Amino acid sequence: MSIISFLARLWNSIRSLFNKLPPTIKIAVHLGVIITENIKNFVDSPLADVLTEIIPGDTDDKIKQALRTALPILLTNLKLTENCNSSTNQQEITKCAIKALQNLDGEIKNAYLHNLSVLISQLAADGKLSWSDGVCIVEWYYQLRYKHFRSNS
Repeated sequence: MSIISFLARLWNSIRSLFNKLPPTIKIAVHLGVIITENIKNFVDSPLADVLTEIIPGDTDDKIKQALRTALPILLTNLKLTENCNSSTNQQEITKCAIKALQNLDGEIKNAYLHNLSVLISQLAADGKLSWSDGVCIVEWYYQLRYKHFRSNS
């Protein structure tokens, strides 16, 4: 069996798993990818509420509030705010972490972004998505749904 056929079977298995997931988990994975992409692309503006800018407006209010509260904590736990002053302001913590992410390069940046997508997905899924499932599903969703959709629009 070639590596290509193995990877094709693996992606097909993950797609099958994704299609069987409850809608709330699918939405959580989508949010994890979208918010991480918004973080990656955020243009710092002193007038913008960074948390409002990166969380999609059509997100359920309960999930949105949980994300606004937990996202700065996630970013701190990922050690993205070590170079920041000891601010307790969620906006400042988030902006500082985004700047730290923007200054990373290559695989280390990709690893942080992937981990962040999984953590956000887990949070949005209200604990119904395990880390190991999230790692595979988020990567599959990003590579084969999100990027495909973006390249076709």
